[in-house]
Amino acid sequence: MKTVGDTLKSARFKKRYSLNKVEKETKIKKEFVEAIENGNWTALPDFSVVSGFVKNLASFLEVDVKTAYATLKRDYPPQKLSINPKPDVGDKFTWTPKYTFLVGILTVVLTLFGYLGFQFVKFNSPPTLEVFKPSENYVATVNKVEVAGKTDSDATVKVNNQLVLVGDDGVFNGEIEVFEGTKEITIIATSRSGKQTKIVRGIIVKWTEFKDY
Repeated sequence: MKTVGDTLKSARFKKRYSLNKVEKETKIKKEFVEAIENGNWTALPDFSVVSGFVKNLASFLEVDVKTAYATLKRDYPPQKLSINPKPDVGDKFTWTPKYTFLVGILTVVLTLFGYLGFQFVKFNSPPTLEVFKPSENYVATVNKVEVAGKTDSDATVKVNNQLVLVGDDGVFNGEIEVFEGTKEITIIATSRSGKQTKIVRGIIVKWTEFKDY
């Protein structure tokens, strides 16, 4: 009983076509053509691809396409033709309490490292600092100027070297004394690691209108 490979091979020999010529004309690799002719199915792709190869080769070699396809279905290994193969339950992944435990441990470890990393970066970074008052080029008409702003809750704040109390929410507020020659107010926030953030605000003292409280 002739196989589909025998039929195609005989047609190729009859036309005196080399494997290289068949490859060039059909765009099918000669290794695949040779595997089909020899029935070496393990060297070929899935059945759907092989059937396309066979139909193309049959048409090129002037072999009845329907007959060639029917012979292929007869020759091809049955397991290759299965549309819905039975799954290999032996390789199926099953979730177990062991995996739950491992995932829990991994989550805790990653959370801990993330927290420590955040704290390390925060500890080694300069504190945030916002100054609400005074505004830039604030005009002082009295000898005291209100200074207010916000920083990290664990930072310390000095205004012109005077310590200002920082609340639990990081908000600070205080008054400093200015003089006729005062031209700027320097606010410095210092973190626990000694990192500093500084903001300088220029002020204008209207000495002619200066009043002493």
